[in-house]
Amino acid sequence: MKKIAYLRISTQEQRPDRQIDGLRGLCDELHIEVLSAVSAKRPIFERVIASLKAGDALVVWDLDRAFRSTIDAILTAEKLREREIMFQIISLSIDTATPHGEFAYTIMAAAAQFERRLLCKRTKEGLEAARRRGVRLGRPPKLTPEQAMDARDRLESNLATIQSLALEFDVSIWTVDRAIKKLMLSPC
Repeated sequence: MKKIAYLRISTQEQRPDRQIDGLRGLCDELHIEVLSAVSAKRPIFERVIASLKAGDALVVWDLDRAFRSTIDAILTAEKLREREIMFQIISLSIDTATPHGEFAYTIMAAAAQFERRLLCKRTKEGLEAARRRGVRLGRPPKLTPEQAMDARDRLESNLATIQSLALEFDVSIWTVDRAIKKLMLSPC
């Protein structure tokens, strides 16, 4: 019997240390995936699930590290049960092999999905509130409006090429082109 751990983080900036520390001494193998929980394809997760054999155990630190939704969590647990594979969620101390554990797992999966949806809702509301207050969201522009006007004027006067401007401002040709087009569309 092997205990195989699946760990997931959403971005390269996140660290799986908490999950690694919690699972390292309990499992024979650790498999880490870096992608959003809502990604359509989860290659490492799918490979781990396919590699499990009867008597093995899939181990995760937290429910939300492995599943996208309540339905995904319940269906995966059922498929594992049919293949005689144990499933453990360390942070919840849940054993899905018992009726009580299965019930607790179902409730926790629903709670995790609820929490994820609330977080998404709050994030969208916060972004919208920031937009209403005039906060610029996203990456700052690489060229200032003054640089874009200078670039436009020099291009129109044949004093520079778009390639030379891109080199001068240390940006791509596409950045110069977009900045000029945006300038032409702005109502000033």
